[in-house]
Amino acid sequence: MTFIHRFLPAILLVLLAFSPTARANESVEVLKPGESLTYRVGWGLLGHAGDMKVTATEETIAGRSHTRMTTTSATQGFVRLLYRFDGEAQMLFDAHDGRLLNATATTQAKKNKTNASITFDYTKNEASYVDHLEPARNSSFPMPEGMPMDFITSLIQTRSWALEPGQSRDVLVLFDKDFYQLRITAEREETISTPSGKRKTVLLMPRMIGEPKGMFRRGGEVRVWVSADADRLPLRFEVKLKVGTAYAVLTDYQPPAKP
Repeated sequence: MTFIHRFLPAILLVLLAFSPTARANESVEVLKPGESLTYRVGWGLLGHAGDMKVTATEETIAGRSHTRMTTTSATQGFVRLLYRFDGEAQMLFDAHDGRLLNATATTQAKKNKTNASITFDYTKNEASYVDHLEPARNSSFPMPEGMPMDFITSLIQTRSWALEPGQSRDVLVLFDKDFYQLRITAEREETISTPSGKRKTVLLMPRMIGEPKGMFRRGGEVRVWVSADADRLPLRFEVKLKVGTAYAVLTDYQPPAKP
């Protein structure tokens, strides 16, 4: 079962740490307070290897409204007996302009732990990265033009893009401390099976612009199926690697709280 120890957390880590950014001066639409998305995570024949949940809550800090998005992921059931993995990422957005102010991510797999955070200073156009377990990795670096957000949020934002087959949007991605360019393309319409029945969707595929790096250099591929209706919910994610394909399927959706 070594492959479980090495590769099962891949999709969980990708969704926690792979961070696209929006175009400059573009309004960012994240989940509304009270809204939540719950996914069942699988790998190959392991139909329920883990769970992932994305929730949004409203906070008031120094008299200003903020939206906090929390993504939690963990192995489940039989797989958890073999390999315990827990991860959490939190993103704090300014509710007025949608800008991401800071983000934190923690993971624990057996004795291995990670705990890092990043804060964005839009006045100085500077990002400050802090590794709370390995301070030698701490650094500050200039931000490229754009509005940072995490991977899940960028996919949720496609709800407002309403991409049609053949259309694309370019974004910047932040993975750990490096920025890359990514192009998200609407490939085609597809009807897929979901826990709630057959759903018409638009297939989105992010591809790296220029020389592939990271998981893309190793032949990795990400696919996202977004519902072709007014909600435009991300119904399914797939992360294809040489060792197999991990996937996440939407099993529960809670609409935002009434104002």
